[in-house]
Amino acid sequence: MSMIQFLCSMLKKYLILGMHDIEPYYGWREKYDSSEDENSPFCGREYSEFIFTDKIYNYYIHPQWDNFGADTLYMKILFADYDDGYAIIELIGEWNDCLHNDVMFLKRDVIDRLIEKGISRFAIIMENVLNFHGDDDSYYEEWHEDVSDEGGWICFINMHEHVKEEAESTGLQYYVNLGSSFDTIAWRNKEPHLLIYQIENLMKKDIKQLRY
Repeated sequence: MSMIQFLCSMLKKYLILGMHDIEPYYGWREKYDSSEDENSPFCGREYSEFIFTDKIYNYYIHPQWDNFGADTLYMKILFADYDDGYAIIELIGEWNDCLHNDVMFLKRDVIDRLIEKGISRFAIIMENVLNFHGDDDSYYEEWHEDVSDEGGWICFINMHEHVKEEAESTGLQYYVNLGSSFDTIAWRNKEPHLLIYQIENLMKKDIKQLRY
C-alpha cells in the first residue's frame, strides 16, 4: 500500500468514526491529569466537550487534545512520574518538521519543561501520527543528549511503517529508539510503570542482539 493510499484509508476510517470522537487515552486519568499537574505545561488548562477549535486536514479533533504550537500535530501527556523520571505522551496528526518545525515546539515548550522537573525517559505513542516529514535532526540530537546523561531515553512506539521509514531517512534512529520491536506494544492494558518496564526490556533485547 502506498503512502497516499494509506492516508486515504486512515482518513476514511477517521471520517467514519468521526475524528472529533477520537480522544486521548483516558484509562489512567484517575491517576494522572496533566491539567492538574503543576509541573505540566498544560496545568490549569480547561477543556470543553462541546466546542471544537483545533483541526487536522480541515477536520475538527476532540477538544481533549492539547495544542502545543504545531500546526497539524497535537498531544496529550497521559502520565508523568517525576519520582521515577518518565512520561508517556500520545500524539495525533501530521508531524511536519520540514514546513512547521514541529519538533522545535515539542522540545522547547513541552519536553524541556519536563526534563527540568526530572523526566528523562519518554515513551511517545505514535499510532495516530498519520505522516512524518523530516528535516534537520538537531533537536532530536539535543533531546537525546539531554536525557542520556541521566541514563534516560526516547522511544517511539507503534509507528506506521511509512512514518518509521521517513523518520529513519532523517536519521532519527541514532537518537530515538524505534523499529519493529516497539511497533506492536499493547500498551492500553498495562499500568504505566509496566509499559516503561516492557520498553526497557525490549531495548535490552535489541542491544543484546546487536552484540551477537
